[in-house]
Formats: sequence, C-alpha cells, structure tokens
Amino acid sequence: MNEKVGKEFHSMLILEDVHKVYGKGNEKKVEALKGISLQVDKGEIFGVVGFSGAGKSTLIRCVNLLERPTSGKVLINGIDLLSLTPKELRKQRKKIGMIFQQYNLLHSKTIFHNVAMPLILEGRPKNEIRQKVEQLLEFVGLRDRMNHYPEQLSGGQKQRVGIARALVTDPDILLCDEATSALDPNTTEAVLELLRKVRAEFGVTILMITHEMNVIRDVCDKVAVIENGTIAEQGAVIDVFTEPKTKIARSFVRTVLNDNIPKSIQKIIMESSQTSLHNIYRIIFKGSSTSVPLISNTAKNFSIDLNVLHGMVTELQGSPFGNLLVEFKGDQEEIQRAVDYIREHNAVIREVTEDAI
Repeated sequence: MNEKVGKEFHSMLILEDVHKVYGKGNEKKVEALKGISLQVDKGEIFGVVGFSGAGKSTLIRCVNLLERPTSGKVLINGIDLLSLTPKELRKQRKKIGMIFQQYNLLHSKTIFHNVAMPLILEGRPKNEIRQKVEQLLEFVGLRDRMNHYPEQLSGGQKQRVGIARALVTDPDILLCDEATSALDPNTTEAVLELLRKVRAEFGVTILMITHEMNVIRDVCDKVAVIENGTIAEQGAVIDVFTEPKTKIARSFVRTVLNDNIPKSIQKIIMESSQTSLHNIYRIIFKGSSTSVPLISNTAKNFSIDLNVLHGMVTELQGSPFGNLLVEFKGDQEEIQRAVDYIREHNAVIREVTEDAI
C-alpha cells in the first residue's frame, strides 16, 4: 500500500447481499448475481476475477447503477445509491469514474474534447476545462496528442485517454471493466503502471474487473474470485496466491504460476512408485524466505532425497515470491520431520494430491 494514500482506511465501497435477476413476469428468470458482498477500503486496488459469464460485468455495472440491483445495498462513502433520487444519483455518479474495455471514445472528437466532454456537459468555464484537461493529458503522457483523433492512436494510447477522461471529474473511485484485455502484454504492463500512479498521486480507490490473473498479481491489493454469480473466495492477493482455498481460485492462480506437472513426468513418477503420485509437496516462499537455501539445507539435514519437479520465482506486490513442486523420497517419518523443518522456517508447505496436480 502506497504511503501517500494514508494508513488509516475507511470503506469506499460496500456491497451487501446484492442480487441481480433478469426477466420479468412470465419471462425466464436469470439470476446473474446471487448475494454478492464485498468491501473495498479507501485507497485500495481491489480486483474481481472470473471467467466469462461469471457475473463480473453485471457486478461492476451495479456499482454505479448502470444496472439496478434487484435487491441488496450499494454504499459508496457510506451513501446507499439505491436510496437516492435520480438527481442525487447523478451527483454521486460524478465521483465514480469508469474505464471501458473498448475505450468508448468519440471518433469525431479530438483527444482534448474526448477528455473534456464530462466537464463540457457540466457547463464548466472554458479556461477551467482547458487547464484540467491539459494537466491530465500531461499526466498520462499524451499532451502532445491532444489535437489528434482516436483513430490516430494505438490501443494503449486510447486507454490512456480513457483514464484521463475518467479522472477529469475528480472521482473518489475508479471502475475498470476489463481495461487491459484488448491490449498486448507490454501495453498492459504500461497501463497497470499508470493505474498504480493514479492511486499514488490522486489517492483514488480502484475496482478492477478482469479475467486475467496476471493483472491481479501485478496491481491489486485484494481479490475476489467470482463464479456463477457468487463470490467463491476473497482476500489479500498474497494469501489467495499462497493458499487458494477453492478449485476456481486454484485454477486462476495456475494461469500465472503455470506449475502443472507435465503428464509425461507424472507417468514416470507413478511408474517409479508403482502406485500413485505421493509425497509431492508444494512449497511457497515469500519475501526474505526466498533468499534462504532451504531446500539445500533440508537435503543436508535429513536422510531423504528431494526431486524438484517445477520451480519459479516471480514478484508479488513488490516482494519475491517462490513456488516449488518437490517430490520427497525416503522414510515417511523422516519426510515428516523435513516437512516440519521447512514449515518452521516461514515457508508454506502442503502435500499435493493427484487431482490437484
């Protein structure tokens, strides 16, 4: 968490038991959201990840009431949006910025006018509009393009325009609906870095909807995994990556860690054991524990053999994060002693079952 944002938080966004049902009268009912509850604190970058059809886009549209929930509460800065009059809701929406997957830019307008449009519609003075828009275009690195048109820009540049436009009304919260899914990896990284800068410089709370777990890894503080209209799991990103509790969360984490044991190696292990995959452990190293030669020390201190099946070290929230799959061979009591030794040295270790490999 960036210190510029502050260390004391209050809830910027709270969803309480939000349901969304499509279909009226005799129409077939479709329950898109089934009791969603989550809390996003001020200054956080909170990610919601799920597969297509899980309810992600419906959820984010319920936050600013582009879709009105069938029941439940949507509170922003303690104000329940569902209790507001249309006039009051329009006022509150000015504090909610939104970034879209397909940019939603006006192709007949210049970059300057695309960013300025919300202020023009409010009837702000021209000198105020120019100063604000030029400041934001400078911030996103596009001041020299303000007289260009959207078709003259790359996808990443268009998304930067979208970010500037979303910030022009000084929002408290920024909603990102698959904001990087149309971008290549390098451009995605640049846009995520810009969003981190937005949080640091403006203190804006960010809610990100995505199907890309690498986006969650690279930029989010907390994550909720949505499946079939419900929250399957949520928590700090480091906790969900380290010990995902649900099958859907594990499947998303694996898209980033890519630690499945190839079938050919599984076959060799099973043939050598003549029974099944066993004594295979996942070992997670976080922070300073990644610099300790724990596997080497374990092999030296215990009468067992260690066979590393997969290994990687990456970065998670600015800290080293290591993930190993290791086969333990030897006396079962000695293996258990080795497992206890690893656990005592601040690494997470758990046995991997066949269906989890």
